[in-house]
Amino acid sequence: MLKKEELKQYNRQLILPELGINGQEKLKAAKVLMIGAGGLGCPVLQYLVAAGVGNIGIVDDDLVDASNLHRQILYSQADIGKAKAAIAKQKLQQLNPFIHLTAHQERVTQENAAKLIDQYDLIIDGSDNFPTRYLVNDTCVALGKTLVFGSIFKFEGQVSVFNYQQGPNYRDVFPEAPVGNEVPNCSEIGVIGILPGIIGTYMANEVIKIICGFGEILSGKLLTLNALDNSVSIFKIGAQYHAVTKSSADGSQLINQVDGEISMDVLKHWLANTPEKVHLIDVREDYEFEEYNLGGENLSVYNLAEHISSFPLGKKLVFICQSGARSKMAVNFVKPLFKGEIYSVAGGIS
Repeated sequence: MLKKEELKQYNRQLILPELGINGQEKLKAAKVLMIGAGGLGCPVLQYLVAAGVGNIGIVDDDLVDASNLHRQILYSQADIGKAKAAIAKQKLQQLNPFIHLTAHQERVTQENAAKLIDQYDLIIDGSDNFPTRYLVNDTCVALGKTLVFGSIFKFEGQVSVFNYQQGPNYRDVFPEAPVGNEVPNCSEIGVIGILPGIIGTYMANEVIKIICGFGEILSGKLLTLNALDNSVSIFKIGAQYHAVTKSSADGSQLINQVDGEISMDVLKHWLANTPEKVHLIDVREDYEFEEYNLGGENLSVYNLAEHISSFPLGKKLVFICQSGARSKMAVNFVKPLFKGEIYSVAGGIS
């Protein structure tokens, strides 16, 4: 039951017919785990706490640093050097005394992932590294937990909902992690401070919709937003199916044909014999392309949406990157919007 004080605090959302008393009680009963109390975690936590999500866990082993403050607006100068999870809990409790917050001052690891995640109904991933993202995703799949995902890179952000009612999961969009430091994080490449606020509120909105059971969920879809040109795109995604290795008509090895993957040997054969029928796009960043490339067009995977209309329909569209991870991502992005042949080079340039 909602207290009188809660009814007053949540009044503006209680009067929404899509939410109402029933939805507010669902929010109060919900158990949500926020992985990461950084750029994305701050706005997600602030809005979920304000909305009245009753039980929220905060996982983060990091300390507040001065370089965080331009985007992690839950913290201040006085918090530098303090544990993010503890400070977040303290400040968020002041925002809403009617909910329960738990600070988990630890990093998600192979040893503790299942124990942490199994305590909650819904998981939110605001982490900033690929090992954690894959670990969280795989654990959610194993435990049957829905995962709300968000990521940010320079001026572009992504949001999706994975494993919702047996829907696609993170690996269906990003089958493999990039090798080593192929994709830099915010500390290496930078991020505009406003972006995590925009993406974080999108994530919080999905969480509320899932808990209350209204609206259209971003399951089977990946939303991308570019803060430079205000473009927003939604790409359809689906579960990936793998085919056995087979030979192409010219005798070259063609691997994972169902997934649209070709080997480097196939690409080299096409470029040597029918270059006029191939449109090669290197989806690495420009500094990577300048260091070494096989030619073709250089378009960052994060900027593909605005160029799809210019891709030639009469040619094989071939994406390549360093390891094959970003080129697979490019195929998944472009496939629903492009009617021609599309391929990713397995293993990439490396």
